[in-house]
Amino acid sequence: MKVPLSTIAHTRSGDKGDTCNIGVIAYDQRHYPVLVREITAERVKQHFGELVKGRVERFELANLGALNFLLHQALGGGGTVSLRTDAQGKTFGAALLRMEIELPPGL
Repeated sequence: MKVPLSTIAHTRSGDKGDTCNIGVIAYDQRHYPVLVREITAERVKQHFGELVKGRVERFELANLGALNFLLHQALGGGGTVSLRTDAQGKTFGAALLRMEIELPPGL
């Protein structure tokens, strides 16, 4: 069954220069394997399209039931030089929650 990522996780996002950082945290530890399978660096890059000019890196934090993503060259140069409305990347996490994922039956 396809559902929005927001069904099983929440996010927190911010910036370091021109790199956006997004943490994706499962509401329930049993959903963590779904995050690992469904939310790949490639899918995140595809989800944001032209907003992310550089590579996307993924880090797994199994003990926290979370994934962390670095979206390089995603903020138009960063907070002090960017003309983007969200130069600090605060809305990227909310935007990622719209991604549809495949949720196995029973979860």
